[in-house]
Amino acid sequence: MDFKDYYAALGVGESASPEEIKKAYRKLARKYHPDVSTEADADERFKDIGEAYEVLKDPEKRAEYDQLRAYRDRGGEFTPPPGWESSSGFAGGGYTEADARQFSDFFESIFGRAGGFGTGPGYQARRRGEDVHARLALFLEEAYHGCDKQVRFTVHEVDDQGRLRARQKTLNVKVPAGLREGQHMRLKGQGSPGQAGGEPGDLFIEISLAPHPMFSVEGRDVLVTVPVTPWEAALGGSITVPTVGGRVSVKVPRGSSSGRKLRLKGKGLPGKHPGDQIVVLQVVMPEQHSDEAEALYQQLAKAEEAFNPRERMGV
Repeated sequence: MDFKDYYAALGVGESASPEEIKKAYRKLARKYHPDVSTEADADERFKDIGEAYEVLKDPEKRAEYDQLRAYRDRGGEFTPPPGWESSSGFAGGGYTEADARQFSDFFESIFGRAGGFGTGPGYQARRRGEDVHARLALFLEEAYHGCDKQVRFTVHEVDDQGRLRARQKTLNVKVPAGLREGQHMRLKGQGSPGQAGGEPGDLFIEISLAPHPMFSVEGRDVLVTVPVTPWEAALGGSITVPTVGGRVSVKVPRGSSSGRKLRLKGKGLPGKHPGDQIVVLQVVMPEQHSDEAEALYQQLAKAEEAFNPRERMGV
């Protein structure tokens, strides 16, 4: 086959710098682009320019090409040296069949072997399968303890007639403890299958937490509002509060008010750096008082008449 002189195709010398090669390619590509050029051979020239730039822009391919160019200079028609195999071919490079057909037989004889390019009947370029995304809703308790779940999602694959079709897939997934809202699990190779021996894509599962009737979640921290009586808030003492992992005893400081936050270290969602549980106190008054309680409140009001919680408001 005829040897292609890629330097001549771009109009640059053998010692041209990468910047000079890029500049020459851009200039010629604008000139011979089939959408704008009126030249009779614009389409063929555009392919030749693109093929030349594909080789000369890549240091490895350029070095291999220069070796073969020196070999060609010995005379005769070009054939690759016995045992020749490119180490910079396109295996796993993500090139499509359309990409492959832009290249000449000369190009394929040098670089196509490693990538398995071909243009014969039934040829199909190796392609990686597409990544697939799915959502998985968890109860807070499932996220806290970890669980086994089923995930249903759709993959796309090519059937025997070469048509792309969708297929529903179900997968059993082991969910580790401590996943947060919006966090992703990546399951390698569980996405859509590849084509012509290409590797499959990955499955990305986004975690969402269902609303909980008692707890709310901020990152890895879990918040819970706990009602306390006025005397528990005033006098302090130990109370039992719920956490996602079970009930625990908490000491309420004397003189606590509604909105006071108590932090339970490490009682939030587990992980390398576990979250905390935040207990928000809410002072709750009884709906009805006994006569004795009313009398006690009157005594308290008289004893603490100097206290005005609205003093900072100026009222």
